Amino acid sequence: MLPEAPPLPVLTADFGSPAQWVAGRSWAYPDGGPVNPDDDKLDHLVADPAYSRDGVFRARRRPDGLWDTGLLTTEGSDEDIMVRAGDVLEARVRLPGVLGAWPAIWTWRDGGQEIDVFEYHPDNPDLLELSNHVRDAHLYHRDPAVAPGAFVDLRVEFGARSVSWWVNGALVFADRRGVGRRWHAHLIVNLSVSAGRYHPPPPPEATEMSFEVPALRVWSPRHRLWRRVISVPPPRR
Repeated sequence: MLPEAPPLPVLTADFGSPAQWVAGRSWAYPDGGPVNPDDDKLDHLVADPAYSRDGVFRARRRPDGLWDTGLLTTEGSDEDIMVRAGDVLEARVRLPGVLGAWPAIWTWRDGGQEIDVFEYHPDNPDLLELSNHVRDAHLYHRDPAVAPGAFVDLRVEFGARSVSWWVNGALVFADRRGVGRRWHAHLIVNLSVSAGRYHPPPPPEATEMSFEVPALRVWSPRHRLWRRVISVPPPRR
């Protein structure tokens, strides 16, 4: 019998690392960006490191009515890290307070494979949106600890048979749908800006907004450790 082993780290996010993260473009946006009006977004993606690379994701109003926004994705990076079925993601976020802010941590690959670790809109100040778009399950989770400016700890297990979400240490949703054994996808962290179709746009006096991700990591649980370690090549000398 194999001895018990610790979890296998997949990613400890270093948002400043271009080997881990690509800034300012994503194939979740038409043609890779920079805009996505059909999804009710005022975003104009920018690669400027001031908008994302320090873990604070910012948006600033442009003269044309769009907003320069920060987005990071593992898609297209040198390390090309993907989350896989069975992996666990943990993150700490600080929620924004400006009306129209739309922060999210989510997954994407080849036109889909989307799991929303969370989405948030300050017009619903106590509500997190938790969604499995792979197999059509979602929850609107209301919690007094969720509020503009609040720090929130999130954990998601991307189970093959059930995706499960924890908020501040409490299990709040197990969708019993899962992602399937072969699911895998890249990570996206970004701050979008609502255009007004589903949530109010920013007020005219607002010129900037932000949300913060002080920590994010992904790890593989013990039951997958040995299968993955066996496939690791020997170290280079």
